[in-house]
Amino acid sequence: MQRVRSFMQIDVFSTGPLTGNPVAVVLDAEGLTHSQMAAFARWTNLSETTFVLPPTTPGADYRLRIFTPGGELPFAGHPTLGSAYAWLKAGGVPATPGRVVQECGLGLVPLRISDDGAPAFAAPPPVRSGDVDDDTLDHAVAALGLGRHDVVDAQWVDNGPGWLGLVLRDAAAVLNVRLEPAVAGDLRIGVIGEFPEVQRPWEGCLYEVRAFVPSLGVPEDPVTGSLNASLAQWFRATDRAPERWSVRQGTVLGRAGRVDLTDDGADIWVGGRCEATVVGLVDL
Repeated sequence: MQRVRSFMQIDVFSTGPLTGNPVAVVLDAEGLTHSQMAAFARWTNLSETTFVLPPTTPGADYRLRIFTPGGELPFAGHPTLGSAYAWLKAGGVPATPGRVVQECGLGLVPLRISDDGAPAFAAPPPVRSGDVDDDTLDHAVAALGLGRHDVVDAQWVDNGPGWLGLVLRDAAAVLNVRLEPAVAGDLRIGVIGEFPEVQRPWEGCLYEVRAFVPSLGVPEDPVTGSLNASLAQWFRATDRAPERWSVRQGTVLGRAGRVDLTDDGADIWVGGRCEATVVGLVDL
């Protein structure tokens, strides 16, 4: 059986060298078992590791399986962008120029590719939305070291990974969150807070975001495409954001991740800079 396979590690949502969220991408994963994929994801110990396979659905350019150290996900944002970027860099040719269609556990996810090669995916529809019950909200704020008075708004914003979204009073409150992983249990929590206008980093950066997924072996994800996609859909419905805006994420972890969001009236596009940091072969 084939053991040596093409491999890349892509820094996604970066603002410079080694500032984003890396994803490990095995580019010719056909023939690998679920157990082999899971073992490699545990070994890389990154937020996500992906495996590119031939598509099984008409209209898809490739199929993607996405693993955290703790299990497989039907969809995740930064692995989607990084894998599309790696697939193109390795010579992948999409059926439609400037557009890539990814098949994954959630279904088909379209991506558009800018002239400079930066990918953006269309935010998929939520699989769960709406109000959060009191017991779950109390559980979430306790896991983050907060009180109910710290939360401005809360909603399920799940587009596959299981996100619960909390709006805090400002960006400083987001940075001050301290997760208790044992208390969080299976909850996957995203928090967002707005910068005061005079303190906004970079151009068009409105919010600070953090994402906590301890049940998947990722206490805090550095920069998170799926969460930002679903938060943007929520904010569109509640008039909290303009047509174009950005968020900062990863600050507490020493990263400087930037997620760019564009609402074209039909879709919300989630994108950011990608850079190939490691290119070579992996022996599985």
